[in-house]
Amino acid sequence: MRQTTASLLVALSLGVPASAQDVKEPGSGVTFAPKSGDMSLLGVGLRTKTFLKVKVYAVGLYVADSALAGPLAAYRGKTTSPAFYKDLVSGDFEKQIQMKFVRDLSADQIRNGFREALPGADKTNLDTFVGYFGEIKGGQECSIKGRPGGALEVTVAGQSKPPIADKTFASAVFGIWLGEKPIQDDIKKSLVARADGLIK
Repeated sequence: MRQTTASLLVALSLGVPASAQDVKEPGSGVTFAPKSGDMSLLGVGLRTKTFLKVKVYAVGLYVADSALAGPLAAYRGKTTSPAFYKDLVSGDFEKQIQMKFVRDLSADQIRNGFREALPGADKTNLDTFVGYFGEIKGGQECSIKGRPGGALEVTVAGQSKPPIADKTFASAVFGIWLGEKPIQDDIKKSLVARADGLIK
């Protein structure tokens, strides 16, 4: 009987789905896949608002595996350095911010939030970017992907938007979370929490 039970437990452990390896953002319980195409998840964080720490969205940062084995390899053991963050923001490789909303937001709330976070950005590009976002419902997702060459691709609730081809603007957008003055210091740190184990 004991051997049968042990065999059953082994069989069950072998049958664990890939989702069990997902990375959980502890504050929200939201999970992120460790891989997205040829990109790996460097870390996750939680955006909160006001002194009441209202949960807004969980966020994950994905970076191209080729970058982790290439231009970012020099930062192994140095993933808290300002230079590492600078290269994440402006490096010419594929990367993606994945936002998973945990509460409803009006179009004005999310648009004004991005405008506040991008005060010096090109007005035309900023107007286009914020215009991609309408009312958001809890449970919906948004991805912001940076492509080599600087094109920014936005997908909101499954709807792909026209790319914005401006490297400076793309860097500014990634700087919202990873720049010198991020929207939350704890997000900036947690978004690279897995980096040391992934850099080749």
